[in-house]
Amino acid sequence: MRLFSVGAGASAERASQDTTHPSAPIPIVGPGIGETIRVPLGETGFETFPLMLGAAEFGWNVDLETSHGILDRYVEFGGNAIHTADGFSGGRSEHIIGQWLRSRGQRERALLSVRIGAHADNPGLGSVNLVRAVEGSLTRLGVERIDVLYLDATLDRTTNLEDTLATVEWMVDAGKIGALGAFGFAPERLVEARILASAGYPRIEVIDSPYNLIRRQPFEGDLRLVAGAQNLAVTPSHALEHGFLSGRHRSKALTSRGVRGEQLRGHLNRRGTKILRALDQVAGELEVPVAAVSIAWLLAQRTVAAPIVNTFATEHVDELMQGAGVSLSRTQIADLTRAGN
Repeated sequence: MRLFSVGAGASAERASQDTTHPSAPIPIVGPGIGETIRVPLGETGFETFPLMLGAAEFGWNVDLETSHGILDRYVEFGGNAIHTADGFSGGRSEHIIGQWLRSRGQRERALLSVRIGAHADNPGLGSVNLVRAVEGSLTRLGVERIDVLYLDATLDRTTNLEDTLATVEWMVDAGKIGALGAFGFAPERLVEARILASAGYPRIEVIDSPYNLIRRQPFEGDLRLVAGAQNLAVTPSHALEHGFLSGRHRSKALTSRGVRGEQLRGHLNRRGTKILRALDQVAGELEVPVAAVSIAWLLAQRTVAAPIVNTFATEHVDELMQGAGVSLSRTQIADLTRAGN
């Protein structure tokens, strides 16, 4: 199984060149070598493996033992960035990660990011709920600091941003937060945040926006322009669109029931089939999984630093990690992009 050094740029000549592109070839194969592969997370001062492991399924569709196995496998292949939220499984995701950090002694090596603002007990970004949410996450994770805190605005678009950032400033000074990110922020609110940052408030350095080959909007528009202008690192969530872009779901009859099944069936149309065919073509050319190609396309996009990818099984991690080592040609990128237009 090839995990790295895959694709058009995998020659020995290119492997010897110094490059900062996250999809650049990696000249060695095998567990552990990914520990040397890090990209800057914007201007936060942190460095991340070019794929963040999302923990949205932990404590919901994935039990504790399997969750720990997924984390072990991710770290075994050199991953270092773990992303969760206080609203995932009502906080159970954070409990599971906290147990893993303690049992494996991984806290110093892990880049830990948490999205807050959607927990039922502390919804929104008001000052009181913000402090309670951060303290709750720190307790469940069993850590003293959240490396990157994402402010989730999906439930709260009215709280005064200056008040929110003033509260964040206090927690940064107290050592509870390392860097600041945003989720669900409109472009104009990011501009407002940058204006406040020029006045001395904490600066938003990272944004999470759902983005992938099939879900191109709203990121491809003003949001991407603002991210580029402000030099924000983008860590797109839903990188595989609930598993559709892994290529595993191709029949409506075989798709599971429930909300996720409805989401998958909604993509099994003419456009979705066209995208899967384009992914199959590139995956066949490079001899890599479809999921790896989907991730490689994201990494080839301007401003994207590290997609956030959730998984259900340990064996899926191997496929996902290959995406960080796939080097797509310009033609392949264009073909994939065109298929989703």
